[in-house]
Amino acid sequence: MVSISYKYTKEAYFMISLFILFLSIVFSSCSKEVKEEKTSFNVLMKEQFTKDISMAIDFIDSAKTKNSDLKKTFLESRKYFKKIEPILASLDIENYGFLNQPNILKIEEEDYTDIKIKKPSGYQVLEEEIFTENIDSLVVEKHLNLVSNRLKIIKKNIRFSHLKTYHFLWLLRKSIIQVALTGTTGFDSPVLENSLEESKIVYQSLKTYINIFKDDFKDKELFNTWNDEINKSIKNLSSDFNKFNRYDFIKNNTHVQLKIWNKTVADWNVSFPFELAIKNDATSLFSENTFNHVYFAEKNLGKATDEKIALGKKLFYDTNLSAEKKLSCATCHHQDKAFTDGLKIGTGVTRNTPTLLYAGLQQAFFYDKKAGSLEGQIIAVIENENEFHTDLKTLRKVVVQDSTYTKKFQTVFKNNKISDSQIRNAIASYIRDLAPFNSKFDRNINNLENTLTQSEINGFNLFSGKAKCATCHFAPIFNGTVPPNYRETEIEWIGVPEEKDTINAIISKDLGRYYVYKTPERKHFFKTSTVRNISKTDPYMHNGVYTTLEEVMDFYNRGGGTGIGIESDYQTLPPDPLNLTINEIKDIIAFMKSLEDKILEEY
Repeated sequence: MVSISYKYTKEAYFMISLFILFLSIVFSSCSKEVKEEKTSFNVLMKEQFTKDISMAIDFIDSAKTKNSDLKKTFLESRKYFKKIEPILASLDIENYGFLNQPNILKIEEEDYTDIKIKKPSGYQVLEEEIFTENIDSLVVEKHLNLVSNRLKIIKKNIRFSHLKTYHFLWLLRKSIIQVALTGTTGFDSPVLENSLEESKIVYQSLKTYINIFKDDFKDKELFNTWNDEINKSIKNLSSDFNKFNRYDFIKNNTHVQLKIWNKTVADWNVSFPFELAIKNDATSLFSENTFNHVYFAEKNLGKATDEKIALGKKLFYDTNLSAEKKLSCATCHHQDKAFTDGLKIGTGVTRNTPTLLYAGLQQAFFYDKKAGSLEGQIIAVIENENEFHTDLKTLRKVVVQDSTYTKKFQTVFKNNKISDSQIRNAIASYIRDLAPFNSKFDRNINNLENTLTQSEINGFNLFSGKAKCATCHFAPIFNGTVPPNYRETEIEWIGVPEEKDTINAIISKDLGRYYVYKTPERKHFFKTSTVRNISKTDPYMHNGVYTTLEEVMDFYNRGGGTGIGIESDYQTLPPDPLNLTINEIKDIIAFMKSLEDKILEEY
């Protein structure tokens, strides 16, 4: 019995030992996984983000107490908001948009039965409410509560676990671009003009996050390059708002960082699942290779090949597509006039003819944004009785009956059946290709030549700074499509008069966006057009009221409609005079003229 007991006891110990060994391996493995999780970039990013958003919340809550220094605590909260901006602006676009929206009524119009009118809130609204002579404490308290609640919701719900390395690279580049195109323009800080200091905070935050990835750099010198470059940017941003050289910053900081970013992509051996608005390999913001045109096109219609663009050009110039065989798209969009017609009001329509150059790089079409794509805009032109005066069915018949077209469509679209959507897509593809980015300004900011005058450089810096033009006409397209997401094209109420009048001015009779959904708050709102090639696209405004750039600048310098006596609760343009000098206006006009492209013959 003893021997048997000993035998079983020995076996039991052996089994127990195996079990303990098994547990040790499991716990060791789990411990290793926990250790890896704690050091993963997702966890470290979340820790930093949580720390910063908590501080933003603490300071905004402190601002609500009676004993607080309201202005100081607000600015401290905003500082931490800018620290989380690189993450929040990418991971939670909607909530970031709420917290950083301008103090302008927001209207969302899906259809006649779904119109939402939202009053703004967030840091920009609070800035205007706090830094004023007569503070309305109840209004301020309401917005402090809204901001605090939104920040707490974000802190509770934001997720990092799904992030891949390419997500970080995207948000890194997006933040760099955002600083260049909106951060330094005063778009975020319209009252205090504290944009440069806030941009420094953003860069410091980027430096913190890049340091999390220090061990991912195979080329250690590349990591050092990032730190050096960010330090240079912070140093260069230490400037007076009105004196800051934005041209130099984009040319010698932003563009340099885009190149470093591409080197980092290669060093980390990262691939991207798709492209956003900016191409994944872009090294300049002012290049024909900057934008991914597919991002702006109707989905599922394929890329614009050279053959498709050539087909679209043939259709663009074909008068046979109109009912009376006399009109083509080119009838109203002349190449030598930057694809406008030079008329105050276009033939057979009620508004000035806009340029088609860079038309594809926006998210809404016509002055009233009634079309959501180029393909949709083409339908309206085809069916307009004062333009093509036909319909899609007839248009298709004309194309199908032309053997030259049928062969080209088979080659381009790889099928034997021509559809009206293919016809429209071909024309739209041609128009999207009209984005050369070869102006004098483009060539200089890309270091291809050194011919910009000091006046032209000053003009760009004024345009993007003191004159606040770039808070509506966003570089590099200089239209109303908002970077860095390029999801929305803005419309504005600026108070364009019926006639040239600065004494008894009356607003233009055209109600603009109002005609689309009959929303009263949208009367006299019009899409922000590009100022590229503005030297060739006179007369100006939706009604062609101004014939010179000097007249246009005088209108803005006075404070838009308000400055000439046209009052409205909905003016989106700052109503105060810009106080630009005669020489400053000359510089801005010189800059705008430097945006004239070389219109190549192949267009």
